[in-house]
Amino acid sequence: MDNKEEKPKKKSRRDFIQQMSIVGAGTVLAGSAIFAGYSYQKKKKQGDRIKVLTANNELIEVDKNDIIKLSKSVPADLTEMQKRGREGIAGKRWVWVIDLSKCRNARKCMGACIGAHHLRPEQCHINVLKMEESEHTPPYYMPKPCQHCDNPPCVAVCPVDATFKRPDGPVLIDNERCIGCRFCIAACPYSARMFQWTSPLKEKEDEGKIYDVELNLPEKKGTITKCLMSADRLRESKLPYCVSACPNGVYYFGDENEDAVTNGTTKETVRLSKLLEENAGYRLMAELGTKPRVYYLPAKNKSYPFQDKDKPEAKESIKDNNI
Repeated sequence: MDNKEEKPKKKSRRDFIQQMSIVGAGTVLAGSAIFAGYSYQKKKKQGDRIKVLTANNELIEVDKNDIIKLSKSVPADLTEMQKRGREGIAGKRWVWVIDLSKCRNARKCMGACIGAHHLRPEQCHINVLKMEESEHTPPYYMPKPCQHCDNPPCVAVCPVDATFKRPDGPVLIDNERCIGCRFCIAACPYSARMFQWTSPLKEKEDEGKIYDVELNLPEKKGTITKCLMSADRLRESKLPYCVSACPNGVYYFGDENEDAVTNGTTKETVRLSKLLEENAGYRLMAELGTKPRVYYLPAKNKSYPFQDKDKPEAKESIKDNNI
């Protein structure tokens, strides 16, 4: 075989990105571009083009076949782990319930997640927001992870099948396929995704490790990071990192198929349907048709008085858990 035939096989995913300057922007324009790009004809022809953004925010067209070739260039030694990560756990349909009446912004959930995924303090997969319905109502705290939608817009816009929806519930990312276009960031209505602008925090320590899709480690600069529903813990029949770390009983987690969820603090298992019905459970922005797998219980009959002093305690908890 001559050298001309060997060169294309040696071209890496990163080489392609540098060559094409494809660094899609996380803006409304990016979302518009991808949706426009997906209005193809029923019969695809060789040489079909899709629209992407350059680093200078210029809209250009590239050959769709080049993107498809990239998405299939998965290293052989990672194939089995990637396949397992996409298949999920048979017979399960994981679901979260977050009780807003119990959250006091301890942020132990954030710290546990940051430590498990080797994140920097500002790279929170789950954030705790201070909420207030109006000036006449008391404020409360709302943890907001990825909603792991059953109809995820982020999955629909990914041109290389890097982000995907598992049958058992989680929406995950395969960073061995991700090209950093950031269309998924633009498409997500919950702002649940982040771009890895800098080198990962523990890049040297994680170097040489086999990539684990369910833990998203080792992380890579120029790719996407997000909440993974602690998919690696679920495989070990354990509660997610955030659920186990919360000291105030905020989180319930379990299997919708069994109609049962377990509180991470009290370890009490209750019926999911009863918990949602008796407490007026709801989903965040359900009117968008995304079908989130995270339910919220309203902040009624709060278990503690709201105190602004909780916020300094939260910062300390992140520092303690950022290992």
